[in-house]
Amino acid sequence: MGMEALEMASEPSAVASEGAPRNDDIGVDTRLELFRLQVEIRDCEKRAYDLFLQNMIKGTSHLSLGQEAVAAGFGVAMRKGDKSFCTYRGHAHTLARGAPMEGMLGELMLRDIGLMRGKGGSMHLTSVEHGVMGSYAIIGAHLPIACGSAWRAQYLGEKDVSVCFFGDGTTNIGAFHEALNFAAVWKLPVVFVCENNLYMEYTPIGEVTAVKHPAADRAAAYGLERILIDGNDADAVYRAAQAALTKAREGGGPSLIECLTYRHSGHSRADPAKYRPPGELEEWMKRDPLIVYRQRLKDFGVADEKIQEIAAESKRKVEQATAACKASPPAPVELLTADVFADGGWAWRN
Repeated sequence: MGMEALEMASEPSAVASEGAPRNDDIGVDTRLELFRLQVEIRDCEKRAYDLFLQNMIKGTSHLSLGQEAVAAGFGVAMRKGDKSFCTYRGHAHTLARGAPMEGMLGELMLRDIGLMRGKGGSMHLTSVEHGVMGSYAIIGAHLPIACGSAWRAQYLGEKDVSVCFFGDGTTNIGAFHEALNFAAVWKLPVVFVCENNLYMEYTPIGEVTAVKHPAADRAAAYGLERILIDGNDADAVYRAAQAALTKAREGGGPSLIECLTYRHSGHSRADPAKYRPPGELEEWMKRDPLIVYRQRLKDFGVADEKIQEIAAESKRKVEQATAACKASPPAPVELLTADVFADGGWAWRN
């Protein structure tokens, strides 16, 4: 499945991918923002890995190295007030909505400076202020919740759109089909985004799924358009996001978008990814989103100096955020022990 998907990602007839420069409907300023977000997400995720090796991040976490274009494309296309629903691999989407680096890294480090003051950790990042309505560790759990958020907007006549990100493995979960059916029947303003990185944890998605493209090939069952895009190309993601968000905002109902992408590392920190066939990673690294987008900027005449300036500023911000997190105290005990049970406390009651 891995190499087939990579080949598919280069077929314009099958995938909405970007080739040679086309009419600049996106604009230089937007492209620079897309690049900035991808670089900052990459640098921040690399720093999270480094901090883990220093024993400053406990437990496990799931990085988005290699998948930055999906988060950046949607992050730039979404409006203030739109709602994001993420999986446990939610660092990138949280940053893409404008949450501060020190808030994200601080949460991973269980520091008081964290988005949830260190109580949520890597798999439960939330920032209502930035429209990040939670990261969900249970596969598929957030799809019905995203429908509920969209139903609220529809009922109240508000114009925000709920965007729900999930992995390819979620497409074989019952909640995926229930949520798609419910959203289609009620024409809810929700966009479902499948980040197909080819593996559902350690198992190739193609070995356990009846169709080749687990999200796109099932769209027709719910009366939705088949949308399959190159998830390593931020322009392709941005354009698909704009179209789906506009459709939802104007009352046209939900969309299901499958983004073909690839994670550079294992499923989590505990996964060395030995199950990948020889050469697969190397081939996908040629389609690294940052490599693709640096070349895209050059194709549109952006100077190398500007590109390097954005990269340098990202590293400065990561260093600054890291220092702030290290200086922050751990989450206070009274916070960690609050609201564990329904009565607001932590003491066990028979």
